[in-house]
Amino acid sequence: MKFLFKKNIKKTFFIAEIGVNHCGNINLAKKMVLAAKKAGADAVKFQTFKATSLVTPDTPKVKYQLSTTNKNENHYEMIKSLEFSKENHIIIKKFCRKKKIFFLSTPYDTESAKFLSSINCKVFKTASADIVDLALHKYLAKNKKSVIISTGMATLLEIKKCLDIYKKYKNKNYILLHCVSNYPCSKESLNLSVIPVMRSMFGCNIGYSDHTLSYMSSLLSVGLGAKVIEKHFTINKKLPGPDHKASATPLEFSLLVNKIREAEIMLGKNKKILQNEEKEMAKISRKSLTLFKSVNKNHKFSEADFVLKRPGTGLYYENLKYLIGKKAKKNLSENYQIKFKDLL
Repeated sequence: MKFLFKKNIKKTFFIAEIGVNHCGNINLAKKMVLAAKKAGADAVKFQTFKATSLVTPDTPKVKYQLSTTNKNENHYEMIKSLEFSKENHIIIKKFCRKKKIFFLSTPYDTESAKFLSSINCKVFKTASADIVDLALHKYLAKNKKSVIISTGMATLLEIKKCLDIYKKYKNKNYILLHCVSNYPCSKESLNLSVIPVMRSMFGCNIGYSDHTLSYMSSLLSVGLGAKVIEKHFTINKKLPGPDHKASATPLEFSLLVNKIREAEIMLGKNKKILQNEEKEMAKISRKSLTLFKSVNKNHKFSEADFVLKRPGTGLYYENLKYLIGKKAKKNLSENYQIKFKDLL
């Protein structure tokens, strides 16, 4: 996956964010990996944490969690129920390798990052909320890890402070994901136009973490320069857990991939190219210097002798200056498109 951190990524890279949608069940996790692979994902992403290290007992649920999870469990209990064991991490990582899809995970603290490193995780993805966990980023930067950094809830100054750590340790292997931290996110909040601003300001590849309920914002983000698309993924929106309702099903994810692949074809290259079909069109629809009326041999040409008419297989207007004052080598008829060989 080192290619992700090079400047010229040719194709959009798709991450299916399984996250905690596996509900702690390894068999469900495997089904999701297979479904994501079939839907066109290049990578699947999980989350690595221990509830005791992440959440205090009195942490409240956020609004969307209140509407999507058991109202009788608190935030800590919810997080605890969504843990994925170390053993399951090892199993699912091997499963991903066997099925030829990249494995990613989000460590929610330094110890989780160390664990992922111990099982030879190549690329790390940090959560938006952890842009301010500079201890975590220090560990990743110092140990030369490749990192995809979500930037939801962050100001440009907070992003800069985070990246200053990577610069300090001469680690250039990072990508920023533009993100709006709400599930789902409203259209009015997307602010996709910041993508080229971030690319210019921070000098790295930019991706987009899509929390909407359609593919349209991802499509637009690619047009604005996003090289990585991340979207929450589930095989059933009715499964228990906070993220299923805002996640894409295999059919929705596949549609997202297909639409962006179409967009990539349409976007082409960042240079003006004369297409083959245009060459044929130009021969007919462009105009050439054409005689306004018949002229005799030795006629001295002036601008008044010429009009511009189709087809475009003759001399263009830019050549008129080379014709004026020259003489005709032979008799030429009206509507004849003159050539240099016709001149004395």
